[in-house]
Amino acid sequence: MRAAAVVSVSFASLWLLGAAPAPTAVAVDDASPIYGVTIPHGYRQWEMIAPSQEAGNLDELRVILGNSLAASAYRANVRPFPDGTILVKLAWKRVASSVFEGAFVPATATTVQVMVKDSARYSASGGWGFGRFIGGKAVDAAQHQHCFACHAARVRASDFVFTKLVQ
Repeated sequence: MRAAAVVSVSFASLWLLGAAPAPTAVAVDDASPIYGVTIPHGYRQWEMIAPSQEAGNLDELRVILGNSLAASAYRANVRPFPDGTILVKLAWKRVASSVFEGAFVPATATTVQVMVKDSARYSASGGWGFGRFIGGKAVDAAQHQHCFACHAARVRASDFVFTKLVQ
């Protein structure tokens, strides 16, 4: 498991430096159903919060980015997160590196997932709005109906956020 985290962190560093492929270009005006969340402009320049990997998605590399408000809240351990916090999770299919046996590199982009903190607008979902995008387009409402339920069932105590800051 440690090796996977190292590969993901290395990948995130490469991506941020421009050495790895970025996710596909996305339309920022395509809003998610239910929440109306869009892909935020300029998110690719945001600070890396952490890599992640899900047991069911071992063939993906993921990294979570945060806007400056998110990064500051993480560093100061401010919870709940302040309104205006935005987190973006980027995911790519992973493939074996052609130059480093046992390492993996990003291939095709799979999703961009967004969480936006606005306590008034999203009061029914713990103050968070959610967006999941494939190829720059928001997925259907049925997929968005599960976002808050999953976060509420597992990470209510951490303001509905799974990701911990990598230091």
